[in-house]
Amino acid sequence: MQVGKLIVLTGPSGVGKGTLLRSLLQRHPELYLSVSATTRQPRPGEIDGQHYYFVNRDKFEQMVSAGELLEWAEYAGNYYGTPLTPVERQIQLGQSVILEIEVVGARKIYHTFPTALRLFILPPSLAELEQRIRGRGQDSEEAIARRLSRAKAEIEAADEFDVQIVNDDMEQALLLIEAAIFG
Repeated sequence: MQVGKLIVLTGPSGVGKGTLLRSLLQRHPELYLSVSATTRQPRPGEIDGQHYYFVNRDKFEQMVSAGELLEWAEYAGNYYGTPLTPVERQIQLGQSVILEIEVVGARKIYHTFPTALRLFILPPSLAELEQRIRGRGQDSEEAIARRLSRAKAEIEAADEFDVQIVNDDMEQALLLIEAAIFG
């Protein structure tokens, strides 16, 4: 049996990772989406175990201490992490596993899983990224400023990743992601 591969999709908040990922999974249901654990509150419509595993800080910290996470990071005051066991199980079954994670966690993957394919999604510009974040209507001015400040630092790290893709046209970005994954 062929061992599967690990694919990491990352980039700054608001760049369109989630939208690209949903389209990719519609086209390629053979990809296994890893569900992250988080301490943040669910957004309207999010389902525990489907969108995230929503856990409290104590439980998350127990998972970290027990070595149950492939990677984890704190972002915007909340913890996010990838449960290790489901990822390892799917890869051993020959499945390609895709993670949609923050840049800090994606950097850690390089050390814990060096054979992973790491894709960095870039915005066409910072102005466009700000417009997308504001368009969500979910964040305070303070949160928007924090996200944009962090995005600038994250964008500077793009060349640390295997492939960089600018999401200025969703269909084109999706084709580039498919080319990187499926060759």
